[in-house]
Amino acid sequence: MFQLYHQSVARLYLVDGLPLLLLRLYLAPVMIQAGWNKASSFENIVDWFGNEDYGLGLPAPLVLAFLATAAELVGGIFLLFGALTRLVSIPLLITMLVAMFSVHAKNGWLAIADASSWLADGTIFYNQSVMEAPQKLNAAKSLLQEYGHYDWLTSSGNLVILNNGVEFAATYFVMLLVLLVYGGGRFVSVDYFISRWRFSQKS
Repeated sequence: MFQLYHQSVARLYLVDGLPLLLLRLYLAPVMIQAGWNKASSFENIVDWFGNEDYGLGLPAPLVLAFLATAAELVGGIFLLFGALTRLVSIPLLITMLVAMFSVHAKNGWLAIADASSWLADGTIFYNQSVMEAPQKLNAAKSLLQEYGHYDWLTSSGNLVILNNGVEFAATYFVMLLVLLVYGGGRFVSVDYFISRWRFSQKS
């Protein structure tokens, strides 16, 4: 039984590029969309990056906004094809870190406000607005049921309150870290075929 198990595990190397491909295919559209959104409203992004009253209050907002936009838009396209995977993962990792600490950290862990989650009521991730979310959601539902088209509004899914915590950015960070360490994946990335071509040229 153990021998069969070890033989099966040993054969997994034949598909070791598949998880990396799936990570790239998951991350690429997320990054491309985020970069496209920034590029489409670039002046507003620069203002948000630099403004201390209602924004992030970051230094050199024009430069940082450009770098974040380029990292996500161009980096996402490169990830899609597995080209320069390790290299483009670095600015994307930095972008995720900046987002986690400058935008999301103050909101705790959860991306969606869920007061029943153990991640909302702990010492580390406690967020008062998350704990108040059920009351606000019930009030919104009550108003919509009385004055709006509630059935139509909820036909695509339940109403939720966005908390904008670090959850998504941290998840993307971990996925990008895997790509930084392991690359784009064997047999499924441009990087792999370039490395094979370079090896054949040296032979």
